[in-house]
Amino acid sequence: MNYQHNETSRISIIVPTLNEAENIKASITSTQSGKDIEVIVVDGGSQDNTVLITQELGIKTIFSSPGRAYQMNAGALSASGDILLFLHADTILPLLFDDMIRDALQQTGVIAGAFNLTINASRWSLRLVEWGVMIRSHLFQLPYGDQAIFLNRKVFEQVGGFSELPIMEDFDIIQRLRRIGRIAIVPTAVLTSPRRWLQQGVLTTTLVNQIAIIAYFVGVSPARIRDWYCGKKKT
Repeated sequence: MNYQHNETSRISIIVPTLNEAENIKASITSTQSGKDIEVIVVDGGSQDNTVLITQELGIKTIFSSPGRAYQMNAGALSASGDILLFLHADTILPLLFDDMIRDALQQTGVIAGAFNLTINASRWSLRLVEWGVMIRSHLFQLPYGDQAIFLNRKVFEQVGGFSELPIMEDFDIIQRLRRIGRIAIVPTAVLTSPRRWLQQGVLTTTLVNQIAIIAYFVGVSPARIRDWYCGKKKT
C-alpha cells in the first residue's frame, strides 16, 4: 500500500490539553506558519483558562475524557487531514515544520516520523538528555510524544490508533509502527518545556522514565506504572 503524500496533503495538528493555560498560546502560535493545516485542541477537563485561550485564538476545541490517549484518538476522529501530527501543549514547532513533515513522509518506506528535541533551559545536563534522545531516536527509531509524532491517517487507522493506556501511549504506538515501516526523524528540533525535568531533577526524571520503560517491557500493567510514576512526580 502506498502511503506517500504530495505537498498539498492537509495536516491535522491535534493538541491534547489539561490545564495548559501557561503554554498553549505559544504552542498554537507555532502552528500558524503551516500551509494547509488545521488545529484541533482536545481538552480533558481543564480547570484553568486553557479553553478560553484556545477559543479566543479561534482554534477548534473539542472535549473528551481525560487521558492523552483518549484525547488524541478523539482528535484524530474529528480531523480532516491526510496527515496527523500529535503536538504536546508545551511544545513549539519549528518554522517550515509542515514542509519537513511532508518531505519525510514521501521517503521510501517511511510511514511516520518525529522531530529532534530541544529542551527550553540552559542547564548542561539537559544537553545530555537531548543527546540521548537523538541517539535513541535515530539509532532505534524510538521517538517519544514530546517530539511531535506525525503519521499518515491511513497508517494510524491501520494500527488502531493509540491504545487507551493511562501512560506510555506514545511508546506503545511507536512499537506497533516500527513493525510495519520506517520512522523518520526530522533533524530540526521542536522546543519543549523543561518543567518535568526541573520539577524532579534531570537525573531522577531520566531514571524514572527508563524504569517505566523496563517495567512496561516485563509486563507490569500501565495502570501500575502510572500510579508509581505519578507518585514519583509528586515527591
